[in-house]
Amino acid sequence: MANDTMTQLTIIGAGLAGCEAAWQAAQRGVSVTLLEMKPVRYSPAHHLEGLAELVCSNSLRGESLENAVGLLKEELRRLGSLFMMAADATRVLAGGALAVDRQLFSDYVTDRIETHPLIRVVRGEVTEIPQDGTVIVASGPLTSDALAGEIGRLTGDYLYFYDAIAPIVTADSLDMGKVFRASRYGKGDGDDYLNSPLDEGEYRAFVAALNDGEKVPAREFEKVVHFEGCMPVEELAARGLDTLRFGPMKPVGLVDPRTGTEPHGVVQLRREDLAGTMYNLVGFQTKLTWPEQRRIFRMLPGLEHAEFVRLGSMHRNTFINAPALLLPTFQLKSDTRMFFAGQITGVEGYVESAGSGFLAGLNAARLAVGEALTVPPPATALGALVRHITNTEPRHFQPMNVNYGLFPDLPGRVKKKEKRARLAERALAELDGWLRS
Repeated sequence: MANDTMTQLTIIGAGLAGCEAAWQAAQRGVSVTLLEMKPVRYSPAHHLEGLAELVCSNSLRGESLENAVGLLKEELRRLGSLFMMAADATRVLAGGALAVDRQLFSDYVTDRIETHPLIRVVRGEVTEIPQDGTVIVASGPLTSDALAGEIGRLTGDYLYFYDAIAPIVTADSLDMGKVFRASRYGKGDGDDYLNSPLDEGEYRAFVAALNDGEKVPAREFEKVVHFEGCMPVEELAARGLDTLRFGPMKPVGLVDPRTGTEPHGVVQLRREDLAGTMYNLVGFQTKLTWPEQRRIFRMLPGLEHAEFVRLGSMHRNTFINAPALLLPTFQLKSDTRMFFAGQITGVEGYVESAGSGFLAGLNAARLAVGEALTVPPPATALGALVRHITNTEPRHFQPMNVNYGLFPDLPGRVKKKEKRARLAERALAELDGWLRS
């Protein structure tokens, strides 16, 4: 029989992980109080009043099962994820990626959460962790200082790193005579991306400007550690003249129809909303000052008069040392009524964050009603992610996106070109078995 205090499920944070956890618990008959500090207080990167706010539209990444994140999305679909319901309902064109309209995505999740009869949303900043009942901390990588201090005292091993977001420009401020529409290698319908082509001289001048541009300094008492998968563009430029040409500005697979050749370098702009009124500079997360962003990014062909609706910014991303602190169920080892979920656990990316929220919500609900807790098989994308954040050497733990390198090896000899398909096939079979059990 469940203990009355354990049935009091409180979730701190209504981002992707918190909303997913609330939905999963409520769908299993558990009453949830969901605490969210917006709009009383906003983090440096968030601006919408709604729940589950995304910072950029392509954050859900590739759809193909050739990519581990595509497999993770398929697993979440089969598991009844609110995150995937919202993503599929609000998607925009993006070639081989799953991109969404940020506002519509947030509206969808907010409506589902606020109208659920077993979920109560309370707005206001949380500065203390409840001492009674089951608690899920899903405060995200931008946890406020007051709550961060509370979590730090609770865990005793609290880490952080920095992340940056890319600028967004209005479509009608772009010179369409200088940019061209195309998706890399012809994927999609050709209208998903705009491309700003640079010749060698323009590319060299742009890289020099990035290197010389004024950056926002870090506070003296904070060590700057960037997540490798989301490096500021100027950090990449500083690594060498051609680094960007092999990264976010690679021209491979893009042919300028006016010249019939690949440019020396390309900046891709991805549709940000369904109406196509805004475009995101793909891979151009930055810590340049705002005046420098306007000056330098207007050097790009077609962006000479760009109107910026959002400039890039830099913010602290906070996470705990999960291998030292968490069980595979996402419970805190030192206090099993306490769960953590989302990027604060060290999963990197929105899809991964929602996945951790699913498991935390599922297990918190099972704990509340007195059922045994459960963990997906390690051969699934979700299980591989769990294994990484709870079974890695704590001294070397860093946030990571889901990838096939985290999966257990396949038995026997497998041809390299067949490996990912086989891993995905095995994962979905194991997921289905886990669901039946």
